[in-house]
Amino acid sequence: MGNYLAVDIGASSGRLILGNVRDGKIEIQETHRFKNGFSKTDGHDRWDIDKLINEIFIGLEKVKKAGINECVLGIDTWAVDYVLIDKSGKKLADPVSYRDTRTIGAIDKLTSTYPKQYIYEKTGIQFLEFNTLYQLYTEDKELLKLADKILLIPDYIGYVLTGKAVSEVTNSSTTQMLNLREKLFDTDLLNHVHVTEDKFAPLVESGTSLGGIKEEWYEKYDLPKCEVIAVASHDTASAVLGTPGFGDNWAFLSSGTWSLLGMELTVPNTSEVAYKENYTNEWGAYGTYRFLKNIMGLWIVQEIARNFDYTYSFAEMAEQAEKCEPFQQFIDVNDQRFNNPENMVKEIQNYCMETGQKVPETIGELTNCIYSNLALCYAIELEKLRRITDRSVQDLHIVGGGSNVHFLNQLTANLANIHVYAGPSEATAIGNLLVQMISKNEISNIKEARAMTRQSFEMTTYKPQDGNWQEVIADYKQFLHSIKKH
Repeated sequence: MGNYLAVDIGASSGRLILGNVRDGKIEIQETHRFKNGFSKTDGHDRWDIDKLINEIFIGLEKVKKAGINECVLGIDTWAVDYVLIDKSGKKLADPVSYRDTRTIGAIDKLTSTYPKQYIYEKTGIQFLEFNTLYQLYTEDKELLKLADKILLIPDYIGYVLTGKAVSEVTNSSTTQMLNLREKLFDTDLLNHVHVTEDKFAPLVESGTSLGGIKEEWYEKYDLPKCEVIAVASHDTASAVLGTPGFGDNWAFLSSGTWSLLGMELTVPNTSEVAYKENYTNEWGAYGTYRFLKNIMGLWIVQEIARNFDYTYSFAEMAEQAEKCEPFQQFIDVNDQRFNNPENMVKEIQNYCMETGQKVPETIGELTNCIYSNLALCYAIELEKLRRITDRSVQDLHIVGGGSNVHFLNQLTANLANIHVYAGPSEATAIGNLLVQMISKNEISNIKEARAMTRQSFEMTTYKPQDGNWQEVIADYKQFLHSIKKH
């Protein structure tokens, strides 16, 4: 029985989760938690990457003090953001956040002479202004010339720990620069952003060993002996692996800062309807593809909490939301104005005023507004998912922090007319651990891993309740149609 550590870092926090297999079940324990966030530096919203790495070492020291002298470690984070490093391996600047404004309008500029559908057919990746392709398009050209390598965040952290540079495929696919057919970075796309293929480290599959932590870190910190594995390093890829789905007719909803709703496929879908609906084909572990839609998610609720100076916990916000009548206003949760406004509460209120709707005022009304509209969005996207894939979707597995929000989960079951299975909330860390366990032959394959996950963690079931849900959906669709006309 081995000791496995998942380093799971999201946009607002990070943690180290210890995992073991005992009596056929997976046991997990949080050993260290820390905050994350970007701040304005040198004119851009940037991540403090050195602080994150230091927190990993603090967490590893805690593990050593707890009596664990040897472990395996995997790192997952959010996607698309990157670090530029020079020939000596030093970072040239702190990485810019995907929420920075530098890429506004970049898709239109790049695709003015380069058809969008051509890019989609090559990559299968949905068009989002923060994709790495558009970040590099707007990157400081002089800084880009100085860069010897471009490493995505988890790959950079792995490089700092071990000295080995790789480009793990599940995260690399989110750049919108990998060619689905050639299984390589697309040289044509790279030319359009003035980057050569040698600026990227070699592509590797999930489960690849990076080796041990560099000796210099043992001299500075009291660390356990540690082998680093390149897991499914995009947090959504890990979350899907940690989803306890069974059979072929289930969809996943990774519900956190972002909501990622989709299905796991073995063949990518780059059909015209998939392109028009802006669905993505992110690469998964073990020969799979995450066919999904990016939805704004609980970021909006997190920002409401911040605007109220964190007076209310998320549980209290959900409790207050449940006391309010849903569907008092419609909003397009994916509107770019909610991406990173100065004040989210005012942005929501202004949106409702501009569209002639009731303005939410209290913490309950504001939170209810977001949960109601997220559930509507989920229901509509599930309709599209069935249509695009021509597959039956009988169950929806909700994992991540949002799996704990009873009100949102029940609304989703009602509107989508589907059985919802909520949990585990720690699916991302679990998926991270599963790849490590498979790579060390403690678990045979992902089918066995998911079966073990079902046995190890509780899920809450939500069944559809009676109501005028189809009328609400029809009204919401009419609203979206009306605002698009304006």
